[in-house]
Amino acid sequence: MAEEPQNSAPTVDPKLLRAARSFEAILFSQIGIQEKLSNDLKNAIRFGMVILGLIAVSILVLLLTLSSQINRISAVVADMNRNVETVTSEMDRVSAAMDSMLKRVALLEPMDRETGAMKKEMEAIDRDIAGMRDTIGTMETHVDQVRQSVENMAATISRMDDEVQMMAADMQHMAKPARTLKKMFPIP
Repeated sequence: MAEEPQNSAPTVDPKLLRAARSFEAILFSQIGIQEKLSNDLKNAIRFGMVILGLIAVSILVLLLTLSSQINRISAVVADMNRNVETVTSEMDRVSAAMDSMLKRVALLEPMDRETGAMKKEMEAIDRDIAGMRDTIGTMETHVDQVRQSVENMAATISRMDDEVQMMAADMQHMAKPARTLKKMFPIP
């Protein structure tokens, strides 16, 4: 009996070979999908960084605008404080004039007998009243200045409010791409 020569290479089942090729194709496909997903994720992160940079710049602009408005408001308040101090000093002068007038009026009783002396005191009182009128006129000027400062401050605050509303609208407008991106790539 002649023995058949044995084949050194084992025979592979064609089904097993096809399954191995399919598995290899699936692995390569999965690796390609993972690479595409990682590239998409990198692009999304870069886009998100750009959006965050824009938001940071807009917040910086908002803060700079608010700080400039606060400086203007503090200048108006400082001016108002100076006007209040002026009004206070004028009120002190009025009080001193009133005290002087009260003293002179108190002297009228003993001067009843002396008409000449009484006339002199009345003239002094008239001068004091004229001084008071001048002081009151000066006070009215200062009150008008304070009123003008308050109106300027109200106008500045109104402009600042408009600027803040415009910045809020700009922030809403700038946030639209981020919301769209979030809808496209929701993060759980």
